[in-house]
Amino acid sequence: DVQLVESGGGSVQAGGSLRLSCKTSGYTYTRYCMHWYRQVPGKDREGVAAISSGGRPTYADSVKGRFTIDSDNAKATFYLQMNDLKPEGTATYYCAAGLIAPCTIVHSHGMDYWGKGTQVTVS
Repeated sequence: DVQLVESGGGSVQAGGSLRLSCKTSGYTYTRYCMHWYRQVPGKDREGVAAISSGGRPTYADSVKGRFTIDSDNAKATFYLQMNDLKPEGTATYYCAAGLIAPCTIVHSHGMDYWGKGTQVTVS
């Protein structure tokens, strides 16, 4: 079975940092483009960052310079380091994987697999 399991969410004050992890299993990790999305109630899921197993990241303009996505291919796990968090960053964060080429941020409909989400609250 395919599994994507997020961890690392929590509550933090504005200006603080969190590191999210997404541990994956059940599919060929290196074939897929890995993504982080976030969603607040009543709004569409927003793409935050994406990375291929080759390590080329892309970011939404709203997080450039503050968030970093990286991947540990040996562990089939990818991460989102979030620095200088802002209250508008409060959302449920989801990891996802899709057969996307080139590997870049796309609409959430393009994803094949999803995690269940982890809550991030910035006050």
